[in-house]
Amino acid sequence: MSLLIVGTVAFDGIETPFGKVDRILGGSATYIGISASYFNKTCNLVSVVGGDFDNENIELLKKHSINCDGLKLVPNQKTFFWSGKYHKNMNKRDTIETQLNVLETFTPIIPEKYQNCSYLMLANLMPSIQLEAIANLNQKPTLIITDTMNYWMDNCLSDLISVISKTDVLIINDEEAFQLSGEKNINNAAKKIQKMGPLFLIIKRGEYGAVLFSNNRVFSCPSFSVKKCIDPTGAGDTFAGAFIGHLTSTRDNSFENMTHAVIRACAMASFCVEGFGVNGLLNVGKETLTKRIETLTKIIS
Repeated sequence: MSLLIVGTVAFDGIETPFGKVDRILGGSATYIGISASYFNKTCNLVSVVGGDFDNENIELLKKHSINCDGLKLVPNQKTFFWSGKYHKNMNKRDTIETQLNVLETFTPIIPEKYQNCSYLMLANLMPSIQLEAIANLNQKPTLIITDTMNYWMDNCLSDLISVISKTDVLIINDEEAFQLSGEKNINNAAKKIQKMGPLFLIIKRGEYGAVLFSNNRVFSCPSFSVKKCIDPTGAGDTFAGAFIGHLTSTRDNSFENMTHAVIRACAMASFCVEGFGVNGLLNVGKETLTKRIETLTKIIS
């Protein structure tokens, strides 16, 4: 059961109340791939980087079982770069700079060896690129999981609605759910969004965990409480990676199994916020991960 991730591989500049890093490995596909590696043996990546993306970072991706044959290198351009500054409560951040660089002309070319993917993870990207990725596959995957954000709702809503109509599992946060649906109640928002196409909807609620919706079934999972949140960048992508990683490894797309995937996703996201960038994800111990999953399971029970 192969997993294909289409998303960004980037460099981030991050400032939080706990410190600052000027240039660290980031990007939606990076977080998703590394997170998924703790549950799934391997995944295939389609993305683009510039000539400033060194081999050390590629080796880091490969170390986490990410196949980089679909990672296009454009030598004479720079890698996508984003920088932001978080406020004291860490729930709000200001984007300081966004340099699209290689993303301005990115077309997702799906290598032949990736064509038989059973699971397609469309990470946070321009909806038109997500649509291209779907169109460039020879056959529809068993499950298409999509992530997006407010910016695309503001600027590319028509394309985004088209992507959502082709999506099996949509993962967004509560603020995005309210904007997309026009509703102010999370349950009403979920019902309205599911009418757009997705069989399953996950609404992330930050420090309050996440909620899984399907038809008239609802499952809520709390977040794992950490001693110190250093940097929340990529926590949502980490959530998505663990979620799809669990589904790929178990080959079970039932609502019941998705509840287990959500628990694992909340557990993995807790590691992400404990370090800058992907640092909190690089050396997650199996025993520690298991304990966090068990803790969340007991709370739910």
